[in-house]
Amino acid sequence: MKRGAWGSLFIFLSLSPWLTAGGLLRPARAEKPPLIDGVLDDEAWKQAQELSGFKTFIPDFGKDLSETTSAWMAYDEAHLYFAFRCRDRSPEKIKAAMASRDTIMTDDFVCVNLDSFNDQQALYAFYVNPLGIQGDSRFASNSEDFSADFVWSSAGRLLEDGYAVEIAIPFKSIRYAGHERVEMAVFVERYISRTTEHGSFPEMDPAKGYAFLSQMRPLELRDIRRSTLVEVLPSVVYDLKHEQQGGSLRRSRSRGELGVTGKLGLSSKLVLDLAWNPDFSQVESDAGQVDANLRSDLYFTEKRPFFLEGGEIFQMAGSSPFLYAVHTRRIVDPLLGFKLSGKLDGHNTLAAIFAVDEDADDPLHAASGAENAAFTILRYKRALRGDGYLGAFYTGREQGSDSNRVAGLDGQLRLSPSKMLSLHGFASFTDNPSHPRKEGLALDAYFSHSTRDLDLGAGAFLIDRGFFSESGYLTRGGLAGVECMVIPMVYPKSGPFRRIRPRFAGGAYRDLEYRMNEALGRVGVDLLLPGNANLTLEGWLSSEVFLGRRFDISAWRVYGSSWLNKKLYVYLAFRRGNQVRYVADPFQGYGDTVSAILRWLPRKKLDWELRLTYADLFARAGGAKVYDYAILRNKLTFQANKYLFFRGIIEYNDYRRRLLTDLLLSFTYIPGTVIQLGYGSLYEKYDWLDGEYRPGDRFLEMKRGLFFKASYLWRL
Repeated sequence: MKRGAWGSLFIFLSLSPWLTAGGLLRPARAEKPPLIDGVLDDEAWKQAQELSGFKTFIPDFGKDLSETTSAWMAYDEAHLYFAFRCRDRSPEKIKAAMASRDTIMTDDFVCVNLDSFNDQQALYAFYVNPLGIQGDSRFASNSEDFSADFVWSSAGRLLEDGYAVEIAIPFKSIRYAGHERVEMAVFVERYISRTTEHGSFPEMDPAKGYAFLSQMRPLELRDIRRSTLVEVLPSVVYDLKHEQQGGSLRRSRSRGELGVTGKLGLSSKLVLDLAWNPDFSQVESDAGQVDANLRSDLYFTEKRPFFLEGGEIFQMAGSSPFLYAVHTRRIVDPLLGFKLSGKLDGHNTLAAIFAVDEDADDPLHAASGAENAAFTILRYKRALRGDGYLGAFYTGREQGSDSNRVAGLDGQLRLSPSKMLSLHGFASFTDNPSHPRKEGLALDAYFSHSTRDLDLGAGAFLIDRGFFSESGYLTRGGLAGVECMVIPMVYPKSGPFRRIRPRFAGGAYRDLEYRMNEALGRVGVDLLLPGNANLTLEGWLSSEVFLGRRFDISAWRVYGSSWLNKKLYVYLAFRRGNQVRYVADPFQGYGDTVSAILRWLPRKKLDWELRLTYADLFARAGGAKVYDYAILRNKLTFQANKYLFFRGIIEYNDYRRRLLTDLLLSFTYIPGTVIQLGYGSLYEKYDWLDGEYRPGDRFLEMKRGLFFKASYLWRL
């Protein structure tokens, strides 16, 4: 070959970074890192081949996205880079707010989905809105967890004809395998809020439905710098509290605490987390929930950083009242903890948690003879073909002479591109000196079929009366059942609806304690409309057994949400029907449940949200009101920039006759590096009369708190 031809070949290879072999992508290697500023003038993007032709997967599959989208990818020894150019013929309709992290899912956005092991087991999702605000999550076992927060960089910029986004993901922030050659998989998407369109590259196969993990495009990277991940997160927290004592507000606690959390990368795919007296303060208190007339515990999501690394590994296959084998909110206030999470090799995944909980004063364990509880949690997964796996769990809670141990297996088996079998089987062993030893099983198998035109599901489960999980989350024990579901998809060619999903479901159940039957028949329809709007209507005929009696819990409900324009969002859910009064002498009742949200963005940096939660209950015999329960939550947030915000919350609980105020000033440079100053108070309707607190008509400040927190993420 002549010298000029060799030169032409060299230029072609260097300027064609997305050359593929059997579908394998080879991104451009950047000689100079792009500046993450939302301006796509860097040399790295000039050398990268444009990705275009995004196709929709919502509301329908395989359609051209209504607005032109282009993406590029590059990398160097330390980072993976992405750029997006999102053109829009109506740029004034682009929805983008200066908001806090993970609150952008109704904005326009782009997203990078990254399977960092290319094993179809889990993915990282990195969301960015047109102003560069981030959201991130981990997806595994058909569940997406937005509590995860990673260290990465992004920038967005609104333009005259759309917007541009740049992203830099440090390899230290993700887990992967290999050094000289690293194989991952990628799936990039764009969401257009006003048209309710999701488009992607590569195009999703309608025959596989929304099985994202099996439809990603593999990519090859070479010569990534191998360095040992070392993170140290020291924190200092000062807490000042006052409480009502003897008719006046008096200081009850004033203390400062030091804590430290560390992270050590044993390899690029396996991480050890250590914590001593970690700071588990939350940025925002949990929103109030109706806590009257409960049959199962309320569920609160995990928000604490120590538990987030590798949290997706603890996701469990199956579908039954035993929802989670591991629910880390059961560990209230650890004094000491360690966690190991990641991959041992290409097929084997391991996660383990050990923690000593200082706040373990549950009345059920009052006779245990110990103040602290010890939690031991083990998880193993073996990857199978496609996104299938087999796994094992062990969880144990020990407190003095009390113990609860649960062990079992779970798995997902990919039967075909559209068919999945999910299953789990667990055994529990509970010892408590105050009660006889209890043992039980939790078994479940669920078959699902998902394509563009049809979703099917059918399953069976059994949960023994003696099955308990004090490290997981179980909504109801002593129950067996079979269930089925059919959801055909309809895609109108014209009219207001983008997609129509009629839903038909049924179930037959057996209360194992009282040997009585229950039944469920449900019909509904989900309507997808433009403007990020949806509406659901459904009704059901159903029965439930409680304390040996069968009750009618048939009801109907409607709920929907929409951005009426770029600044105003509404959500409304209304349920009317029969209920059970869960008391020692239960009776048939009926009532309403309402949930409503009004969100207004008067300015780009200002966000006001008003949330109403309401429930009531009436006795069927005679119609007497048992209770009505209302919570009104008013939240105002001023987001000065992507790092700094001020937020105020006022929440009134009419049932508990309480008023809560919560003020917070927060600066977050990156997850872990934060400064926060907060103030809160609790008012209740009491009077101090004759040396005691008595119910009154005016609010009395019962508690007041001030806290300061500072932490710094030091990363080697």
